[in-house]
Amino acid sequence: ADLLRNRAVTDLFEPGSTLKPFIIAAALQSGRYRSSTPVYTAPGWFQVGTHTVQDVHNYGTLDVAGVIRKSSNVGAAKIALDLPPESVWQLLRGAGFGSSTSSGFPGEAEGFLSGFERWRDIERATLSFGYGMSVTALQLAEAYSLFANDGYRVPVTFVPREEPAEKQQVLPAGIAREVLL
Repeated sequence: ADLLRNRAVTDLFEPGSTLKPFIIAAALQSGRYRSSTPVYTAPGWFQVGTHTVQDVHNYGTLDVAGVIRKSSNVGAAKIALDLPPESVWQLLRGAGFGSSTSSGFPGEAEGFLSGFERWRDIERATLSFGYGMSVTALQLAEAYSLFANDGYRVPVTFVPREEPAEKQQVLPAGIAREVLL
């Protein structure tokens, strides 16, 4: 049975830094940030309560786009902590995290995304770089399609459709394009 399962839909993992573009999209959508907004990440770490969030290097001041380019945990965490938790959660849910893709594939896992009401600061910080949640590879691919489809979530399928899939607008097209840059 182990050799016959489709790991892209059955196996869960923490998405890690692949989640940062979604945090940046939430930041841009909030209107509080632009791609050029500076984010102070020096000295390469900061405290969230008794926990330390750190980068591989001290990147100093990055713009929001640089947070993705350098994959800065500090930058992503600082941005996430500045955003209303509900807005981050809504974007992640809208992207399909924490729910099935409805691909119809047997044994598809839903992944896990806890409710924003229970997020403490450290959970908000670590979520910004993909820890504390779980996804399948198919969920992650479907979520990333937002950026390629002008902010629309297009349901994935394993078989060709006769009718076009019903798309759901999750992000404004301009923000989706801005994250791609």
